[in-house]
Amino acid sequence: MSNPLDVKQWADRYVAQWNEPDPERRRALIGELWAADGIQVLVDPPQEIRDAATELAFPVPPLEARGHDALNARVTRAYEMFVASGEHVFEAAEEAFLLLPNVLGIRWSMVSTSTGETVGGGLDILALDGDGRLRTDHQFIGGM
Repeated sequence: MSNPLDVKQWADRYVAQWNEPDPERRRALIGELWAADGIQVLVDPPQEIRDAATELAFPVPPLEARGHDALNARVTRAYEMFVASGEHVFEAAEEAFLLLPNVLGIRWSMVSTSTGETVGGGLDILALDGDGRLRTDHQFIGGM
């Protein structure tokens, strides 16, 4: 991960999984990118989830997807919600950056395909295992 080109290529593949229209190719990308027990944590859940947790007297929970099947469901749902209609596409907002060895940050944007305007985005902090596969992904929506 010391070569910046490797970081860019890794980040491009990470972003590509969210835009992949073919379900089998999407599942294959997840299998290639993620460790078998990899986990994505949505650090700051949507307000309605925070409100529901507070109503039940629970601390606000992070949302987690763990393992290839759960990650495939998570990525597929995001694709269906934002990309499948052709209205939006996800892209890297800037070049990915190393924070520590095997830990990188990716700022991303959700862009309108009709106007090119950025309509959303966030920051993902990715930690890779010794084999260069994604072990943890802490996602911050709106962390631009």
